[in-house]
Amino acid sequence: MAHEHHGAARFCPACGTPLTWTDAPQPRQVCTGCGRFHHRDPKVGVGVVIIDGDDRLLLVRRGMEPGLGRWALPAGYLDAGEDPRAAAAREALEETGLEVSVGAIIDVYPGAKGADASIFLSFEAEIVGGTLCAGDDADEAAFFPRAQLPDLVFDSTHAAAARLGASAGVARPR
Repeated sequence: MAHEHHGAARFCPACGTPLTWTDAPQPRQVCTGCGRFHHRDPKVGVGVVIIDGDDRLLLVRRGMEPGLGRWALPAGYLDAGEDPRAAAAREALEETGLEVSVGAIIDVYPGAKGADASIFLSFEAEIVGGTLCAGDDADEAAFFPRAQLPDLVFDSTHAAAARLGASAGVARPR
């Protein structure tokens, strides 16, 4: 059976022999030389849900693909060995200029079509400093009333907005 997987390895990291696909018990790669299974590491995204004193949600407009020009939670990737809450705080600072205290996890979302992350973790966060300004891969950062959200990207942003009761007027993913 032919398998096409974005980012799939071609050679065994242990011995350098070409990898092939096996279907049992699930599709995965196996080394044709040493028999070792190859496990791709998932990309983990982390983001923050920040509600201000006026009951508005903080979003950033994406300045790059995926989702160029559409709005999302301040978010990014977790680096190997990094604490997820520290990564979420780092991404919030990079994209919004705001220092945040990251609290409880809100939810865990599976990877969505159009998003690079395999898993997305959303956290509650509270602003503790900084000045709102877009940065990194965001070209704008703003607070929006929950009932008047802009064109959102990523299933995780839609899910977080819906969980907050903010589904009115929200464009669905394309």
